[in-house]
Amino acid sequence: MRARDSKQLVIDADVARASGSETATHPRAEHCRDFLNAVLSLSHRIVMTEKINNEWKNHQSRFARRWRVSMDARKKINRIDPPEDEELQAKVTTTTNDADEIEAIQKDFHLLQAALATDQTVISLDETVRGLFKQASRQVGEIRNIIWVNPDRTAE
Repeated sequence: MRARDSKQLVIDADVARASGSETATHPRAEHCRDFLNAVLSLSHRIVMTEKINNEWKNHQSRFARRWRVSMDARKKINRIDPPEDEELQAKVTTTTNDADEIEAIQKDFHLLQAALATDQTVISLDETVRGLFKQASRQVGEIRNIIWVNPDRTAE
């Protein structure tokens, strides 16, 4: 892969938590591990905000910890501090009236902000929040181009 095809990927901590070692046989653990290994071997970079970094530290598997050290050694971690966009967050959260959905949107809004500040790609296993942001994108044009990829959905 050429460097110009390289993407900056926002990878949710749920992928780090689910990734298994080379001996793991559970499909989700294999899919997440294989995805992370592909990111390492290609020219992609990962995006780390302070919040994403803290989530990774609290939830990453042993495999993900070693993978992240390898990414850091290759200088493939893009550390950013995007400004909080409270206006955009308000626009997105007002696309639903359900309190649980609003809470889910607010919990993972930092992933969206990091993606908007980089190459607009989020990698996450959370299909619920993916659906909520997809629904919100119909009303909020600023998030319409965000790409959500679930490594456990191998057809993607």
